[in-house]
Amino acid sequence: MNQYSAAGVDIAAATRAKELMAAAVRSTHGPAVLAGMGAFGGCFDAALALAGMQAPVLVSSTDGVGTKTLVAAALGRYDTVGQDLVNHAVNDILVQGARPLFFLDYIAVARLDPTQVAAIVAGVAEGCRAAGCALIGGETAEMPDVYAPGAFDLAGTIVGVVERAEMLPRADIAPGDVILALPSTGLHTNGYSLARRIVAQHFATDGYYARPAILNGQTIGEALLAIHRCYLPEVTALRAHVTVKALCHITGGGIYDNLPRVLPAGMGAAIIRGRWTIPPICQLLVEISGLSEREAYHTLNMGLGMLVIIPANAAKAAQEIVPEAQPVGFVTATPEVTLVDPA
Repeated sequence: MNQYSAAGVDIAAATRAKELMAAAVRSTHGPAVLAGMGAFGGCFDAALALAGMQAPVLVSSTDGVGTKTLVAAALGRYDTVGQDLVNHAVNDILVQGARPLFFLDYIAVARLDPTQVAAIVAGVAEGCRAAGCALIGGETAEMPDVYAPGAFDLAGTIVGVVERAEMLPRADIAPGDVILALPSTGLHTNGYSLARRIVAQHFATDGYYARPAILNGQTIGEALLAIHRCYLPEVTALRAHVTVKALCHITGGGIYDNLPRVLPAGMGAAIIRGRWTIPPICQLLVEISGLSEREAYHTLNMGLGMLVIIPANAAKAAQEIVPEAQPVGFVTATPEVTLVDPA
């Protein structure tokens, strides 16, 4: 036996994985991709991609899908987490006003299964195609002494671009501006360490395969693997017709940690209870665990996937453009985020 294979790293499996993922990766390439899969570095023609822009600003972000990978591994479902990864990254740079240009992924496993890795990368490629983003590189690492058998990690880096004059957030955010919410599809890619613990404690017998009535026929596993939604189409439509002053992607830290990141110093926000639908999986986790309201909204998105700050007089027009965008609050002159009851 090859000594490297005996140490737990299978080069032949890595080669097979590359063969299986090649078509999916190349399906994301356009004329701007000069070198992608197989090259030592991805090459992207910036002059072509940025043609016509006056003052382009590159925006980059790196993130992962966290312990959602453990749910995917437990269920043997590897076809969705790649989309989660891309959509999360697209949403993050969208907050600066940027559109995506290209993406690179990183997959680390205990032992490389070519079919499993190819399924993950196929999901990454699907997310990239939907967002008009080229997948120009990545890395698959086999590390048997770092990861437990069956476990894997998934992360990625995105680069996008925005005209300097169109960067967000704007400086003219003011108290009274309306906060719209674009709904989430579930937990997205945050809160899974808590969610897994709650499921293990309260559904020890059937775990992710349990079907609580509140989930309307879905299993817990299916609800937890709901794909992290990408808000690029809705935000693009809104920005074309109304003044969008700021965007806030509700990720780790919930509304309490994320909203202050886009608000001017000295300002805060009031989020009005009952103005949107809380996803059933969030309701379930809160109810069975007894989470306080503060902890629930600090850990989970609770249905608030992307928040959009606009002038109060633009709310009606915004809802006509994107009907699912619900007014859920307003900017305040006090530097805190609070949950309030309807007036």
